Amino acid sequence: MQTYQTYIWQKSDWPHFTYDATAFHDLIQEIRYQQGLLEGICNGLTTERLLEMQSETLALDAVTTSEIEGEVLSRDSVRSSIFKKLGISYESQDRSTIQTDGLIDILLDASKNTAKTFDENRLYSWHAALFPTGYSGMHKINVASYRGDDPMQVVSGHIGKEKVHYIAPPRNIVEEEMQRFFDFINIPTNDNGYIRAAIAHLWFVIIHPMDDGNGRIARALSDMMLSRAENSPIRLYSMSSAINDSKRSYYDILELTTTGTMDISAWIEWFLQTVLTAQQNAHLTIEKVVAKARFWQLHIHNDLNPRQKKVLNRLLDAGKEGFEGGINARKYASLCDCSRVTASRDLSDLLDKGCIKSRGAGGRSTSYDVEWESTK
Repeated sequence: MQTYQTYIWQKSDWPHFTYDATAFHDLIQEIRYQQGLLEGICNGLTTERLLEMQSETLALDAVTTSEIEGEVLSRDSVRSSIFKKLGISYESQDRSTIQTDGLIDILLDASKNTAKTFDENRLYSWHAALFPTGYSGMHKINVASYRGDDPMQVVSGHIGKEKVHYIAPPRNIVEEEMQRFFDFINIPTNDNGYIRAAIAHLWFVIIHPMDDGNGRIARALSDMMLSRAENSPIRLYSMSSAINDSKRSYYDILELTTTGTMDISAWIEWFLQTVLTAQQNAHLTIEKVVAKARFWQLHIHNDLNPRQKKVLNRLLDAGKEGFEGGINARKYASLCDCSRVTASRDLSDLLDKGCIKSRGAGGRSTSYDVEWESTK
C-alpha cells in the first residue's frame, strides 16, 4: 500500500496558507451580485413562501451532503424533520428519524448561530447529532470526541490493491491542530468572508479530527462561514447540492491540495466557483416555490381530501420536470395506503378539477402529471 506521499500538514510552513486574493476579485464580485439578486427576489416573497424556500434548500442540503458520503436519506424523513424544526404544519404523518432530526439541527445551528463561538463543545454536539446511536453503519465509533489512535487514512480500492489518497495528522497532535483551527474560526478579521469559508472547509478536512462525519461537518462549517459572510440566517442556496453535482472534481481538488504546497489558490477558486454555481441553481428552487404557490392559488376553492393534497404536494415537489413515471393508481394507493379503487376515484376527481392531466394511454396504465396552468 502506497504511503510515502508527503502531505500539506507536514510542510515546514504549515498552517500558513498562501493565495493571491486579487485573483478572485471578479469571481467574488459576481458572487456578491448573485447573492444580492437572490435576497432581492426573496424579499418579494411572502413569509410563507420564504419559509418554504428555506425548507426546500434545507432538504436539498441534507439529502446531498449525505449522498456525497454514499448515504441515502429518505426525503420524507428529511422533510418531516424540517417541518417539525421550522414549525410548519403538515398533514401527512411524521416520518422523521433521530438521524434526520440531528442533521437538520446541525444545518439550522450552522446558519442561525453564526455569531456563536465554534469550539470543541459545539463540534462535539454536531458530531453527536450526526451519530446518535454511537455507530456509523455497523461500526462503533468515538462520538462527541476526537478520533482514536489508529491512523486516519482516506483509502480506495480492493484489499491488497488499496490506494492511499490522504493520511491525516496523527492523533497526538489533533488537539493542538484544532486549537489553531478554532482560533481561525473565532477571531474576527477583515479578510474576505467567502475566502475564509473556503479555508475553513479545507482546514477541517486536512485535520480530519473525527472518526467519521468529517466531510459533512466541513460542509456545515462552510454554510456557517457563508452565512456569516452574508449576514443572513437563512440559506438561499445549497453548497452541498452543487458539490454533489461535481463530486469527482471535489475529491480531485481536495487530493491535489492536501498533497500540494501551502499555495491553496486552486482550491479557493474551485470553492468560489461552486458557491456561484449554487447561487445560480437556487433560482430553480425559487421558481419551484413560486409555481407551487401559484398552483394552490388556482385551486384554492377546490374541495380536496388529505390523500389528494398529499399526492399533489409530492408531484409539485418534483417540479415541472415531473414525478418519475408520473402518478398512477398503483403509486397513489402505495403513497396513501389506500385501495386501488379509492386511488382511481381520487385521481379521476383530480382530473375533473383540473389539478392533473393524463400522460396519454388510457385504462389501468394511465399515469398523470400536475396541470400547472389549469384554469378550471
